Amino acid sequence: MIYWRNKMRNSYVSRLRRALMLMCASAVALVPLAPAVTASDDKMKAEEVIAKHLEAMGPAAARASEHSRVAVGSVKATFKVRSTSGVLDGRAAFGSVDRKVVVGLAFNAPNYPGEKLGFDGKKFTVGYLTPGVRSSLGIFLLSHSGLFKEGLMAGTLSSAWPLLNLAERNARVDYAGTDKIDGQLVHKLKYYPKGGSDVAITMYFDATTFYHVRTQYELRISSRIASGGVDAQARQQETRYKMVENFGDYKKEGDLNLPHTYSLQFEVVKTDGSSLDKWEVALEQFAFNQPLEDSSFDVDGK
Repeated sequence: MIYWRNKMRNSYVSRLRRALMLMCASAVALVPLAPAVTASDDKMKAEEVIAKHLEAMGPAAARASEHSRVAVGSVKATFKVRSTSGVLDGRAAFGSVDRKVVVGLAFNAPNYPGEKLGFDGKKFTVGYLTPGVRSSLGIFLLSHSGLFKEGLMAGTLSSAWPLLNLAERNARVDYAGTDKIDGQLVHKLKYYPKGGSDVAITMYFDATTFYHVRTQYELRISSRIASGGVDAQARQQETRYKMVENFGDYKKEGDLNLPHTYSLQFEVVKTDGSSLDKWEVALEQFAFNQPLEDSSFDVDGK
């Protein structure tokens, strides 16, 4: 009896062993047939990212019907030049009607009343800090006004956001893979305005929600050899500009999902030093389809 029990047990163990061997062999054989995960398999098309992003913003009817937007809130500005830094508190306002946009960051400080940026559909203007004097941010944007005219700045806070109607812009948008921002996976899009730009423009979209979370602008001006010799050449230093807009805390306003936090960082790096300015905005109130006077978008000299 014991003999037959042992024989049956040994037979069962043998069959089990053979079955496991066959399963292992099958798994090994299937490995070369399993599709390898590559970067190209994960690659999305730019059109897919844009479509999902627009869907995340809200219904198509709502996106099309809201021709104007106003958002107001508080702002904190931080300035750092070499080892010197300062902080100011103020108020922020974003206004837009179709492709017209105005951004105001106001502070009760005599040496820095704030930033005023406006596009009236034809002309881009920047306000003065004091008569005849603009900030480094204002000077940079005046030199590269296409960034504002294109509707890129302020992202979905503006009705001029180019992804709302990319066909009208005749811009090219390419998928640029994935990255991480604060540990969160994001999709990247490279944006090329019609006519080109010497500023590299990269948009970032949350890989889960497809909310627009960042736009980054980078420009590098290399040093050039001057005709005046070594001393003159030394003055032709390399300069790097980096401007970053961050968007977060998305909530529903009307029928649209819009960011309630916004930050703008502007960094200038030169051979002999650097500066870093940052504005952090918390938005409190939103309004849609409100009339805005045309003069609101011309801030020149104001």
